[in-house]
Amino acid sequence: MEDRKNDEKLKLIWDFRGPDAERTAKHHEIHLKEYVEQQKLDLKITGYEQMSDVHSMAYMVIHRKDMVAVRDSLKPHRAQLFEEKNDF
Repeated sequence: MEDRKNDEKLKLIWDFRGPDAERTAKHHEIHLKEYVEQQKLDLKITGYEQMSDVHSMAYMVIHRKDMVAVRDSLKPHRAQLFEEKNDF
């Protein structure tokens, strides 16, 4: 059971609000990609999404085992379980 929990992936999220939210989220993703490379993290999943005209988010996906170190270093606003979509 513990091994399966450690295999879980988490989506760390940073929210940005206001008229420049999308541009800020897009820029923040650049720094997330740099962090992934510098820290040599296994997963290289990052992105940004525009939720509305005044709310966007940047995110990165990590293994649960890396959560404490990444959380303490980057201070995400929130997190959720990451589920990969299967396109059949």
